[in-house]
Amino acid sequence: MFMFLFLVVALVVVVGAVTLSVVGGGESGALPETPPERLQDPLRLDRPLHRGDVEALRFPLTMRGYRMADVDDALGRLGAELAERDARISDLEAALAGAAHAARSTSLEKPAEEDHR
Repeated sequence: MFMFLFLVVALVVVVGAVTLSVVGGGESGALPETPPERLQDPLRLDRPLHRGDVEALRFPLTMRGYRMADVDDALGRLGAELAERDARISDLEAALAGAAHAARSTSLEKPAEEDHR
């Protein structure tokens, strides 16, 4: 009997506290609209990306994870930068291979020319 009385009193206290907080909770108007969170520090466009840029990149959280537009923009920019760097590396490797081939062919020809003199 004592336990039942304790539970009834606890229920009354909880219902009273909830009622007071709802009724006397201040303004009864709707909550103000908040602007959607946007990416604070997007990737810089005025220079190539560095490792620190990628490490410092933080996407704002939304109800279901991250904003797809922000992630798509960042991945697109990173993909373009990587493709540009890969093309540059390929060009430099081709130029280096051409220069090495030219150096080998000229070094082989020079001793033969000096023997005829």
